[in-house]
Formats: sequence, C-alpha cells, structure tokens
Amino acid sequence: MPEHKPALLRSTLVAATAAAAAFFALAPASTGAAEAPAAATAAAPAAPAAAAAAPVEAAVQTVAFTAPAQAVEAASAGLSPAAKRASALSSALAQVGKPYSYGASGPSAFDCSGLTSFAFKNAGVSIPRTSRAQSTVGTPVSKGSLQPGDLVFFYSPVSHVAMYIGNGQVVHASTSGQPVKISSLNAMPFSGARRV
Repeated sequence: MPEHKPALLRSTLVAATAAAAAFFALAPASTGAAEAPAAATAAAPAAPAAAAAAPVEAAVQTVAFTAPAQAVEAASAGLSPAAKRASALSSALAQVGKPYSYGASGPSAFDCSGLTSFAFKNAGVSIPRTSRAQSTVGTPVSKGSLQPGDLVFFYSPVSHVAMYIGNGQVVHASTSGQPVKISSLNAMPFSGARRV
C-alpha cells in the first residue's frame, strides 16, 4: 500500500471538513446567543482552504474531542446530514496513526467498527457498534456514487468497515499490528456501502 505524505493527509482533512467548517464558523457561541439566520448561513462565502485549515481543525477538534456529549449533540443538532458526515470523517482522520485493538472504540485505540462508531458519535450520530450491524443502517450507496463520509463494507459476510474519504481512498482501523490508516478502496473486496 502506498505511503501517504502529511501534506496529502492535511489537504484531504481540510477538504473533508469544509462543510463542517462553514457551520462551526457561523454557529453561535454556547452562551445562549440566537441562532444565525438560515439565509446568512446559506449566503456565507467559503473561505480558501489554506487560510481556513487551522481554524477548521481547531473547531472540529474542540467539538469532537473535548466537549461533553451533550455539547456535541447540541452543536450537531442543526447540521445537515452531509455536514455530520464531514464532521465524522474529520474525527476518523484525526485518529490516523493510533493503534488497532480488537473490540476497542477509542479514544486511544480502535478496531474497524469502533473507529466508525466513535467518529459518528463525535458528530452527534448514533450508529451500531459492529461492522455487520452498521451495514444495515442508512441508505445503500453504489461504489460509483460514494461520497466522503460514507461507510464502506468489505468481505462476505461483512466483517470490516471503513469510511470513504474520496479519491478512491478510505480511512480504517485495519488489523492487529497496523495503526489506523488510509488505504485504497480497492485493497479489500468491496461488499457494499451506506450513507448515514
């Protein structure tokens, strides 16, 4: 499998979090401020990816990794499904390099379905814990219609799950002795995909 340079991972992370970034940049602070009008949110121009990278990563990490569960749910309640998938993907990508451990669901180690359930939980979405159960939630997606944040399943019967990041790549906790990593979508036998 090819090695991935930090610059490629960073650009992928920035691209995957663009939708979530728009929300985090416009969301009111947790001081009880009124919600931003929908028209203002829709009309807000997108910041250039390079300039927005640090604030985007900081905002996602603040909500996804340090906020209590109630704050995560409150922050993600107004997000569209696409923004929640982008937030989940950002959370999964932030785990790259952490060790694999069978049955682990973070934050220090993961197995495949532990990583995906952890990532979606950080985005305020509850999905089942096992890869086989995850393969029954959401909407089926064809391999040719995959979008970043979609769950991708492998083998028959399903015994592995990853999250699609785009450009024919997935992020996953693969197996014992291997850290959470980015791999080619075609490195394993594709079984199906679901959009949560």
